[in-house]
Amino acid sequence: MSALVKSYAAVDLGASSGRVMVGRVGPDSLELTEAHRFANRPVRVPEGLRWDVLALYRGVLDGLRAAGQVDSVGVDSWAVDYGLLDADGALLGNPVHYRDSRTEGVAEKVWATVPAGELYAATGLQYAPFNTLYQLVAARDSAQLRAAQRLLLIPDLLSYWLTGEQGTELTNASTTQLIDPRTRTWSHEIASRLGVDLGLFAPLRQPGDPAGVLRPEVLEETGLRGPVPVTAVGSHDTASAVAAVPADGERFAYICTGTWSLAGLELDAPVLSEESRTANFTNELGLDGTVRYLRNIMGLWLLQECLRAWGEPELSTLLPAAAKVPALRSVVDAGDAAFLAPGRMPERIADACRASGQPVPGTPAEITRCILDSLALAHRRAVEDAQRLAGHPVDVVHVVGGGTRNALLCQLTADACGLPVVAGPTEAAAFGNVLVQARAHGLVGDLASGRRLLARTQPLTRYEPRGDTARWREAQDRLTGG
Repeated sequence: MSALVKSYAAVDLGASSGRVMVGRVGPDSLELTEAHRFANRPVRVPEGLRWDVLALYRGVLDGLRAAGQVDSVGVDSWAVDYGLLDADGALLGNPVHYRDSRTEGVAEKVWATVPAGELYAATGLQYAPFNTLYQLVAARDSAQLRAAQRLLLIPDLLSYWLTGEQGTELTNASTTQLIDPRTRTWSHEIASRLGVDLGLFAPLRQPGDPAGVLRPEVLEETGLRGPVPVTAVGSHDTASAVAAVPADGERFAYICTGTWSLAGLELDAPVLSEESRTANFTNELGLDGTVRYLRNIMGLWLLQECLRAWGEPELSTLLPAAAKVPALRSVVDAGDAAFLAPGRMPERIADACRASGQPVPGTPAEITRCILDSLALAHRRAVEDAQRLAGHPVDVVHVVGGGTRNALLCQLTADACGLPVVAGPTEAAAFGNVLVQARAHGLVGDLASGRRLLARTQPLTRYEPRGDTARWREAQDRLTGG
């Protein structure tokens, strides 16, 4: 391999699977290959829903062995969840899953102390029942939290096990509802008023900061030759995915698709208005001082749960059948928290259609079309609302992540938004992870140059909008009563 080409391992953990990818980066080359993929299966135990974090760490180690010699390692994952460590640095139980029921009703208790409007003005974070702040308030009287000396968000926990060094990466910290997006540091006032001990958190790190080197025991288990540095990346997978949006200029919206759809804009300052709060937009931190201004939409979780209920039928058969179902016959609110919990998803979607007086989808193809139309409609609404609230018009929508494989969803999103959709790359979070590592080691320049490298080297698919958007407005009116 040329001395100008370096290899980086991207540990990318999603809510349903984990992967270790190897990125090879040169002055005008960027390649990504999969070294190892493994399931991420939560476990329900008597006390609730938990992540099997040891199985995830096992998958990471197996992936690093399969990756072979690399110049650096970076770790990203889903947001908000964390592990607690005791005074010896040992994990105090498996991390609680964000879909666990312990935060039910907690937000109202928080708002009794810090009203929702004040909380948004201070932290810029949308309401979601599983935000880290609500989890910590729910756990306030637990034996685990009383015994804890350190709290590490999931990617920081895995980095700690790899290196023995502790830190809190900023893009993921911004999802805790304890960061001020204007100062890009902790909101001590909010933490104090709600009794959250910020001393539990390790010092903040920026993407690109060194995060230690692989421990000797890790080198032995993976067969790697040391020293192998670990580099802090945009450790919230959405931060890494947005860094890998192959956009040219600033007039773009993005939709990071997977278990969730994260739809919004990249801004240089947060939008903290009351109108933004009531529209449930979040201000999370990105690379280079940027703000990820976006809305969380339930995403392909709806379809994943239906597939599970149907015995995992092949999408290659289901999607063509769904394409033949009449468009916008029935739609549901893809941001409704009623769809958050697992189980009985086909029945719950049918119930929502019935309750709103729409035709009730019955077959898998009809339910699939309902889901995809509903997601496209939610994408349209998020992109429109973000432009209006931020005063930031766009000319194109970039779709990245797993949903890029779903051509029907991409086309419906173009139709709904009335804008061209550029789909790709699929493994956006891993690409963003790799690019931050390469940048930290001098192979890639700024954010824009990394995006140009992606656009030159990765296959992208463009979808042009079909028809007018009037029928999408009518479908939206059905949901909102407009």
